[in-house]
Amino acid sequence: MHRFSALFLVCLMAFASVAHAQTNINLGGIAVDTAAPIEVTSESLAIDQDTGTALFEGDVVIIQGDLRIAAQRVEVIYSADTSQIARLVATGDVTFVTAQEAAEAETADYDIAAGLLTLTGDVLLTQGASAISAQSMVVNVANGTATMQGRVRTVLQQGGN
Repeated sequence: MHRFSALFLVCLMAFASVAHAQTNINLGGIAVDTAAPIEVTSESLAIDQDTGTALFEGDVVIIQGDLRIAAQRVEVIYSADTSQIARLVATGDVTFVTAQEAAEAETADYDIAAGLLTLTGDVLLTQGASAISAQSMVVNVANGTATMQGRVRTVLQQGGN
């Protein structure tokens, strides 16, 4: 019941904010353990030691805990200080899935250190039967909150739908 109430409140806030083209939403299922290992699979991998980057191409899938990101191309940027992954930049048919939500966009930029996932370009977020679209969405994966901007549109399913 609490989850339904929270989702209803989130959707109501989104609906009320459509005219302002900005909506703050609470995505409780998006919280991710940013310290969890990151697994990346793809068709090919090119590593550039000089720039501290790796380029995965072809059906790329990234998994960290319950978070799953898929795209055609992902650039991995390593921290110069720690040699750990600092950022993942995904392009081409980007999808983002957790146990509770799914989203798609043209690009995704996951800043692991900051715990921020930025989706841009025709973003579509679905939670159950409800959907919210916008031009961009910034998700704080540590606390599960998000902000959507740019002609936000919400479709709310009510009752038994």
